[in-house]
Amino acid sequence: MDSKMKREIILQHYQNPKNKGLVKKDGYIYVNMNNESCIDEVHLMVKIENDKIVDAYFDGEACAICTSSTSIMIDTLLGKTVEETKKIIENFGNMIDEKEYDEGLLEQATVYDDISRQPNRKKCALLGWWGMEKVLEKNDANL
Repeated sequence: MDSKMKREIILQHYQNPKNKGLVKKDGYIYVNMNNESCIDEVHLMVKIENDKIVDAYFDGEACAICTSSTSIMIDTLLGKTVEETKKIIENFGNMIDEKEYDEGLLEQATVYDDISRQPNRKKCALLGWWGMEKVLEKNDANL
């Protein structure tokens, strides 16, 4: 994917993030994530039923990279099983850390494949994904 297309996707998800805004409904797992090196704060609410991510929302104050990455993450993970989600999260982290990863699993999230050129932005891209890992840990603890 060329850099112009990457910028367009990031900007689209920043200006019009999907599933932004928390809901007051039962059955959601909630986590709050903060980036200690900047203002990024993300609140995640995720509903898991029958071992699938069936619904998710986020809110908070965050930069363009963090907001767009969290929006793309939710867009990518909705409808996936918990195991698929874990594999996608692992591959996203590997991509960010310049390790071997399966590009086909990441869908639009590959727009961050060169974020390592800006090491101070890696945490911005990862914050929502780390939040989803915590959601999965809470879900596993409740099983």
